Amino acid sequence: MKFPTKYKAILFLTVLLATNLTSCKKVLDEENLSGITDETLYTTPKGFETLVNAAYSYQRWWYGKERGFNMGETGTDLWTNGAGDVYPDLTTYQNLQATNGALQEVWSNFYKAINVCNAGIARVGNSGMDEALQVQRTAEFRFLRAFYYYHIVETWGDIHLTTEETKGVITEANKTSVENIYTLIIDDLKFAIENLAPTTTEYGRVTTPAAEAFLARIYLTRGMNDEAASLAKKVIDNYGFSLLPNYADLWKMDNQQNSEVVYAVNYSANLNDNDKQDDNVYPDGDNRGSNSAHLLFIMKYDDQPGLIRSLEYGRPFNRYQPSRYLLYLFNEQIDSRFDASFQQVWLCNQPNASSRPPGMNVGDTAVFISKYAVPAAERATKNYTIYDDNDIYNTDGSSKNRLRYISMKKFMDNTRSSVNEAQSVRNAFVIRLAEMYLIVAEADFKLGNTIEAATYLNAIRERAANEGHKQEMDILASDVTLDFILEERAREFAGEQLRWFDLKRTGKLKENLQKYNPHANTYFRDYHLLRPIPQNQLDAVTNKSEFTQNPGYQ
Repeated sequence: MKFPTKYKAILFLTVLLATNLTSCKKVLDEENLSGITDETLYTTPKGFETLVNAAYSYQRWWYGKERGFNMGETGTDLWTNGAGDVYPDLTTYQNLQATNGALQEVWSNFYKAINVCNAGIARVGNSGMDEALQVQRTAEFRFLRAFYYYHIVETWGDIHLTTEETKGVITEANKTSVENIYTLIIDDLKFAIENLAPTTTEYGRVTTPAAEAFLARIYLTRGMNDEAASLAKKVIDNYGFSLLPNYADLWKMDNQQNSEVVYAVNYSANLNDNDKQDDNVYPDGDNRGSNSAHLLFIMKYDDQPGLIRSLEYGRPFNRYQPSRYLLYLFNEQIDSRFDASFQQVWLCNQPNASSRPPGMNVGDTAVFISKYAVPAAERATKNYTIYDDNDIYNTDGSSKNRLRYISMKKFMDNTRSSVNEAQSVRNAFVIRLAEMYLIVAEADFKLGNTIEAATYLNAIRERAANEGHKQEMDILASDVTLDFILEERAREFAGEQLRWFDLKRTGKLKENLQKYNPHANTYFRDYHLLRPIPQNQLDAVTNKSEFTQNPGYQ
């Protein structure tokens, strides 16, 4: 779905309407020279659509954004911080406090989004739309409200719940239980499923199968395994989705709208439509923009002999380094996902011969990073730079080189306009069909049906097999364990903003940090299963004795 440029000029009215819980000040203090108010704007179909678009747009605060990666991927068994990590307190839990900027931004903007959804639900009857479209838009608002509440409740636990539009400043917040929050989430998603269209011509707009897939994730989270498996199977069987034959094809820039994507947050090919900066609506500047994932997972390569920064290799922000554990989860001889996901070789692209190592030509190997030890005798025969497992990791898996490492390439974008362009038009996949297979497998395992669980796992593993190795990728029912399912999810979804939720859902976060991430394990405490409620929220409320900080945080 495209968010047109003209929408930005109107959206500040929506944000005025969506007064933020985290401040006693108005979000904006703008003079409305046009005389248009939200009371009149949203009484026409065209005007009301700006409210719908606004409700969708807040997904971009998480998906494809640095704060969402730090909250959804880091602080787990799969990632440690690279030298450029902006939120090391989320990555390692060291001194994680309520002043963390990522937490404040997500809390603030997701509550704005919820208020936009509440406003849309309340106002749709006066929108001038026909009745059928009113029901469709209400279903979209209710899906999105559930979507935002899920991220908030899983992150913070008992939190403020409201289903009413807020037009002014709130000074009190309630603490609603996780159970009651999920009651609303499930009710909203059931309504969405019953009333959404099964398909859409506007990519990025929610559909019936997307709502069913998201509810399957919710059911799995809540331990409703029969319901989770049933809905996931329905999405697999009934809507024409299919796994791409080649896992690597998922990440091609010219193949973003493919048969495996159930739901995505879309970014416009016109960068101006991605709200990189709008001083009225988003005074924090470059907080929205387009997809940032391409910047975050790649090592510092452009100061190495024979290399300069390029479109192909990306702009290295050097934020996240894969754990040694993640790399060794793959048997790259039989599993194509390692080569499809990670980069180990950088070819010489330095045009100036005098700046290249002797004997190195453009196109020759310039840097090779091995996940295995490379003997000194072999290194001596090469004119390129080699980093190996022993150069990068200690024997306990901790990192000793945060600048050079095997880099994840799934989100790379060589269609950017220049080597320094920070914006990418890559869409952020929220739900892929592969997740439905793995939801069935996990639910079946928990229900004791390991035979069917193995069948669904094998469907994913066979798709990932290198040519001629499908049989080697197959597992038996006796191989199915919760740990194996989590390993398979890591191989399939590394970097896709799911891992923290996976480990929390399965009760494995503490255990896996102890085993595989010594940096995070040093500082992790049980209370870190919830994040600290942002300090500016706590400062703003007047009922401070009722709305309190999560246990363990100061």
